[in-house]
Amino acid sequence: MFYRPADGHGLPHNPFNAIVTPRPIGWISTRDRAGRDNLAPYSFFNGVAYTPAQVMFASTGTKDDVDGTKDSMANIRETGVFCVNVVEYAARDAMNRSSATLPHGTDEFAHAGIDKAECDEIACARVANAPASLECRMTQIVQIEGEANFVCFGEVVGVHLRDDCVVDGRFDVSTFQPLSRLGYRDYTAVREVFEIIRPDD
Repeated sequence: MFYRPADGHGLPHNPFNAIVTPRPIGWISTRDRAGRDNLAPYSFFNGVAYTPAQVMFASTGTKDDVDGTKDSMANIRETGVFCVNVVEYAARDAMNRSSATLPHGTDEFAHAGIDKAECDEIACARVANAPASLECRMTQIVQIEGEANFVCFGEVVGVHLRDDCVVDGRFDVSTFQPLSRLGYRDYTAVREVFEIIRPDD
């Protein structure tokens, strides 16, 4: 099968998200100028550089009560900061509850029953018991092709690691099983880890 995305795929469901998988989930916490916290999962998320440490996430679509984007991106435009929280398998239901479309200004931490803690380097809340949280200062927001498609880049200025996830000096993902996004309504958890030595190592 071959198709041109501009012409449509002819399948009952769009296969694109099922092709680009698995995708890590950035559980993005933000705070608006009024001090109201927001939490939402984004699967167009990844790390993009080591030095300085940088991440990105993309927001697509809009909300009726936000000008041209969604709550997370609107809050980052106002404050210039955000926090990326790693989603573990055990938090899958809470993460899903936080994805609900709620009125602007609603606290998803409270809505989904998620404990929050204050960040150290930025004025933002984080998921208190997340395996890891990355405190970020926004470096740029780039509008890409398509209506309301924005990519936010941020420099990581603070890192929280949950103590039980550090084993023998390494951040061990097997201790919490990271949740990843597949296509359609499908997810997976990392339960098998193996090592491959690169030729130059």
